[in-house]
Amino acid sequence: MKSPIKRIVSFFFVLAIAMMLILGIAFVGKESSGPIEDFFQKVSSSVSKLEEDYILKKRSETRASKLDWLAAYQQNPNLLKNPDSIFLGAYDNQAIPSFQPIIDLEDSLNLTFPIIHFYTAWGSKREQRFPIEQIRAITTLGSIPLVTWEPWLNDFSEEDFPTSASPEDRNKSGLQDIAAGLYDLYLTQWARDAKNSQTTILLRMGHEMNDPYRYPWGPQNNQPEDFIAAWRHVVDLFRKQGADNVLWVWAPHLAYGYFKEYYPGEQYVDWIGTGTLNYGTVAPWSQWWSFDEIFAKYYEEFAAFKKPILLAEFGSLAVGGNRPAWYGKAFKDFPHRFPQVKGLIFFHNKNDATTTFQSLNWYLIQDTETLTEIKKQLHTW
Repeated sequence: MKSPIKRIVSFFFVLAIAMMLILGIAFVGKESSGPIEDFFQKVSSSVSKLEEDYILKKRSETRASKLDWLAAYQQNPNLLKNPDSIFLGAYDNQAIPSFQPIIDLEDSLNLTFPIIHFYTAWGSKREQRFPIEQIRAITTLGSIPLVTWEPWLNDFSEEDFPTSASPEDRNKSGLQDIAAGLYDLYLTQWARDAKNSQTTILLRMGHEMNDPYRYPWGPQNNQPEDFIAAWRHVVDLFRKQGADNVLWVWAPHLAYGYFKEYYPGEQYVDWIGTGTLNYGTVAPWSQWWSFDEIFAKYYEEFAAFKKPILLAEFGSLAVGGNRPAWYGKAFKDFPHRFPQVKGLIFFHNKNDATTTFQSLNWYLIQDTETLTEIKKQLHTW
């Protein structure tokens, strides 16, 4: 363990580097590209690396050592196409830039998550490039990254990706443009960077594509055949670049059906993913649904695709019902009832403002009763 003086010096050293980064980016601005921008990216990576090392070293038993068994899956993605156990994981909206909040959740549940989930969008902004810092941090912690990759096409600059549509209309029929190769420059670089990461990545691209209300890549702007063509184009491009370490997670919304119409085909999908969130009575359109009402009635339909199933967003709010009981019933006899479910990701969002006008709190970490019930049921697995 470092002495207090050394830790203080290290803190101010990292702080100074971070300030240099902020000032540099502010000075260079949006027009920067090339060596100067690359330099600041390297500085940013160095700061992240120092933080990762600190998180790991301050634990008496490093997290990565608990996941030694996962190394084979990280090095050979084919093993993850047919896993022999259930891989638990978490997403936490407070976990950027540090993944400490996920480690805190693990400690509360007496678990070590094999999967860590985060979201990133398509676009021309620096933060929309391949997320190397997050991928590196997750692999340093010993886990496999699950990336939800959202094709917000209006985030691309007209200068680099010209289109006949106006910027605000770029998403209309946007999947046709993806299939036609308009965004191949961006996709090719992303694929190369994914390959160079040299670790297995679960990539959940264009999720809930059958939902006509939520995302611009949905049926309000595209046809099912457009989604399939775009999906296949991206997967083929990644394979051409040798990014075989990427596993493809196809994730429709449970409530809107048309699963077969949106399915890209057996050769283009490695996992079936979906969300299973109980919003309770928080909004006029929602009510208290049990896990079985949300997911179980669709299980056989999903299992028919003969792929491992991933519950990519799993959780319940506390408004309108008994939250500990919800988790308890969901987890009871889970492996026996749903043998094809091979992944379950806790949705641990403290300030979720993506669905309602109010901010929703999915956090479990201070809900002692719910944590106790989850641990009780997981122990029976």
